[in-house]
Amino acid sequence: MILILGLWTFLRALLGRSTAVTLENVALRHQLDVLRRATPRFRLRRRDRIFWVCLSRLWANWRASLVLVRPATVVAWHRQGFRLYWRWKSRPRLPGRPPIDLEIRRLIRRMARDPPWGRRRLQAELRFLGYEVAALTVAKYMRRASRCPPPTCRAFLAAHRHDIAAVDFFVVPTLTFRLLFAFVILRHDRRELLHIGVTDQPTAAWAAQQIVHSFPDETGPAYLLRDRDAIFGADFQRRVERMGIRQIVIVFYAPWQNSFAERVIGSIRRECFDLVIVLNERYLRRLLRTYLVYYNVTRPHQSLGSDSPRRREVQPIPSGRIVTVSEVGGLHHRYQRAA
Repeated sequence: MILILGLWTFLRALLGRSTAVTLENVALRHQLDVLRRATPRFRLRRRDRIFWVCLSRLWANWRASLVLVRPATVVAWHRQGFRLYWRWKSRPRLPGRPPIDLEIRRLIRRMARDPPWGRRRLQAELRFLGYEVAALTVAKYMRRASRCPPPTCRAFLAAHRHDIAAVDFFVVPTLTFRLLFAFVILRHDRRELLHIGVTDQPTAAWAAQQIVHSFPDETGPAYLLRDRDAIFGADFQRRVERMGIRQIVIVFYAPWQNSFAERVIGSIRRECFDLVIVLNERYLRRLLRTYLVYYNVTRPHQSLGSDSPRRREVQPIPSGRIVTVSEVGGLHHRYQRAA
């Protein structure tokens, strides 16, 4: 309050003749105000220092009225303010031109993802939308990948999943500790389980015969994905090539490249063999046959939008009461509305 009153008095004195007396009164009043609020030791605030710095620039006899601090201290305050001012004025700034708006940057990245356009085409499209952007700026924010990215197994599967079938073997122990071999054939597009063969002595000729029975009358896929198991020998490869099917062999110790087949084998183990004990080969055939029907007709898949490989129809509520249908020997159930 004293500071505001002093400034008001100072402004009034500028219009009068007693300027020096008024400035002296303002200086003394300010020091009294500082002493009045001192508990127990007075402390000068930033606004007090600014007041004395400004007063020293306007009044020549300010040293005679200064009691609280030395005049050299006020001069040091002024020099410190001078340094702070030029430090702020000379602060480092980002080199180059300022960046464009975030909305335009997002639009450039969005347009660069859709078609394989270059920076000139994107610049033209932006101009039609009312944005004048340099071509080099467009190239800076495109984040375009390399012209020839290395092909990956995932990209290959995504591009050709409608023409791919996967095969794989897995072992099933019986009650008498006998080992049986199951051969799985799976289509990638709808995750449909086409065939599950069972044998105790797998050979290349037997595996090739399973392929022939699963794809009769030139209905085979364009690609057959398999691992490097020795069972897929010369007889198997020769028969598959005669059917016009190209074989895609995964690398060593990389089962994730045949992930769909590995996934369905894991489902069979968890949903069948972890719950029952296989008695013999005949029992295994019957169990896998019923599971194949359950897998294709009833079991939902998240990758298919919670639908089955063979599409299920949505039954309306008024169509009847809900009944439970036992499947896979009672291991699983299906719920449907009875007519």
